[in-house]
Amino acid sequence: MEKNYVSHLECSITGKKYEANKIHGLSNAGRPLLVRYDLHTLKKEVSRDDITNSKVVGLWRYSPLLPVLDAKDRITLGETITPLIELNRTVNYSSKDKGFVLVKDEGRLPTGSFKARGLALAVSMAKELGLNHLAMPTNGNAGAAMAAYASFAGLRTTIFCPDDTPEINISEIELQGASVYRVNGLINDCGKIVGEGKEITGWFDVSTLKEPYRIEGKKTMGLELAEQFKWELPDVIFYPTGGGTGLIGMWKAFE
Repeated sequence: MEKNYVSHLECSITGKKYEANKIHGLSNAGRPLLVRYDLHTLKKEVSRDDITNSKVVGLWRYSPLLPVLDAKDRITLGETITPLIELNRTVNYSSKDKGFVLVKDEGRLPTGSFKARGLALAVSMAKELGLNHLAMPTNGNAGAAMAAYASFAGLRTTIFCPDDTPEINISEIELQGASVYRVNGLINDCGKIVGEGKEITGWFDVSTLKEPYRIEGKKTMGLELAEQFKWELPDVIFYPTGGGTGLIGMWKAFE
C-alpha cells in the first residue's frame, strides 16, 4: 500500500474538520466537503520529477495528491493524459500578440467526456469505503461515466434523467450497466428523487457536490495542465463550468 497524504476533510464554508477515510456526504452545514492533505510532508517526499517520470499513464499518476488509500481500489478504464491541441486557424492575431489558444481534448477519456475524471475518483472511493449502490441525477455524460466505472468495480448504480435527455445518452447509460429512469421534470427533480430515496433504498448520493471525491478527480485536469506546461500555468483558462466540480477541483490543484 502506497503512502496516503490525506489529513482530513473540511467544510468549505465553516472550516470544520471531518475524519478522513469515512463515508461523508455534505458537511453538517449542508456544504461540500473538501479533501485536505499534509502538503508539507508530501512536498518533502514527492517531487515533480517523481510525477513526470511515473510509468503510470493518466490521472492515477497523481495518486500522492489523491485520496484513494489502496492501489487495488483505484478503478481505471484506460484514462490517458489528454492532449493540448493548438487552434492556429481560428484566431486572427495582431502583430503584437505572441499568445496562442489551446484546447484540452477531454473527449479522449473513457466514456468520451471529462466527467470520467470525477467519477473515476468517486467510484474508487466508494469501493474503498465499502459502498455497494450509487445513485445520481444526470443529463447524460456523468451518468454514463458513473455507470461504466461502477460496473467495472462491481457496484450497483441507479440513475435518473430528465425526460428530454437524448435517447443516445439513455442507451449509453443503460448499456454501461445502470438502472436508468426518465423523470417527468428537470435535473433538480431527478436530484430530489435521489435525495429522498437514500433512506429507503440505502443508495449513496453521488450528485454534483453532494460528496467530496468528484472534485478530487476533476482536480487532475489542473494537475495535468500544470505538468503539460512544465509546471507553469497558462495565462487564462476558459472552462464550461456546469455543476462546478471542475472549477473547484482545478482551483484546488493550482492552490
